[in-house]
Amino acid sequence: MTTGPGGTADQLRDVFETLASGVHADPDAYRRVQAEWRRRERRRRLVLAVLVALVFTLADVAGLWALNQARNQPHIVFNDPAPTRSYTSPAGR
Repeated sequence: MTTGPGGTADQLRDVFETLASGVHADPDAYRRVQAEWRRRERRRRLVLAVLVALVFTLADVAGLWALNQARNQPHIVFNDPAPTRSYTSPAGR
């Protein structure tokens, strides 16, 4: 870039100063954006809380359903007859 009296840097500076002078900040812009951000944050937290409650409720319902489907009779793990012990007395007694 040339930095002389009629150089590109001077022309860019003039253009940016003209552009900046035409921009006027809205006095309530920060408050409006902050309120929007807070609203989105509250909504995000509310959606998260609803999802957590929904997952918890579904897990409880599934657990209660599974417990309700179980039979009242004891479950048989081994169906073999019990082994019998044979006791032999020591020899000579």
